[in-house]
Amino acid sequence: MRTTNKLWAILALVTIVSFTVLGLLGREVYRQAPPVPAQVRAASGDVLFTAEDIMKGQQVWQSIGGHQLGSIWGHGSYVAPDWTADWLHREALAMLDGQARGEYGQDYASLDAARRAALETQVRLDMRRNTHHPESGVVTVSPERAAAIRYVAAHYRSVFSGAPETAHLRQQYAMRDNPVPDAGRREALAAFVFWSAWSAVTNRPGQEISYTSNWPAEPLVGNVPTSSTYIWTFASIFFLIAGVAALVWHHAATVGREPPPQVPERDPLAGWR
Repeated sequence: MRTTNKLWAILALVTIVSFTVLGLLGREVYRQAPPVPAQVRAASGDVLFTAEDIMKGQQVWQSIGGHQLGSIWGHGSYVAPDWTADWLHREALAMLDGQARGEYGQDYASLDAARRAALETQVRLDMRRNTHHPESGVVTVSPERAAAIRYVAAHYRSVFSGAPETAHLRQQYAMRDNPVPDAGRREALAAFVFWSAWSAVTNRPGQEISYTSNWPAEPLVGNVPTSSTYIWTFASIFFLIAGVAALVWHHAATVGREPPPQVPERDPLAGWR
């Protein structure tokens, strides 16, 4: 009885400590959450997305199954891609191609290593720069980035429609044709995915990491895992294995071997109907 009471006390202590830590970390996650811009504007003043578009897009995302159809911020993609990583990569390539054609008259892939590296630096600085204005809530993007955003948004409107030019992608992603029939809802979904990618690459104010701590990874824009990511990943695995080992040791040390199972004289389920 004393042993049982001691185990219950240990369980209660572990539960209290665990939920206290989760609560404190959850508060910080909420406090430092990426802002939802009131508007996303091009430098020319054209409005690309609004906060209403982004929030409506989140509802569209949830209505089609959410993480059962790809994922956002790398939370469990199976067949369809992680849409945050997909948008981030496509936007970076669109900017690189646009600037390469503007400066050199060639696609990005056709340039030599030195010119590619120079363009990658320009794009990385542009995409990581935080232009969110706290008072107005407006995010302003460069003309080159605005063009890339429009290009990728058009791609997403096509993927989530029944357009034949992206039918092969829907087949690869295990998506049915025309998963979002309404054009306005497709536009809103693109706004939501853009916001998830913007949060993943834009540096926090006064810091050199994004709102999602550089996740998902994308070398073209300097999204590389931080040292704390590695530390906490391996620490969590270590403590999980250590906890399982402690339970096994405690069982072996205090309970010992279990008695052999008693075979019943007759099948206990034989009389069931």
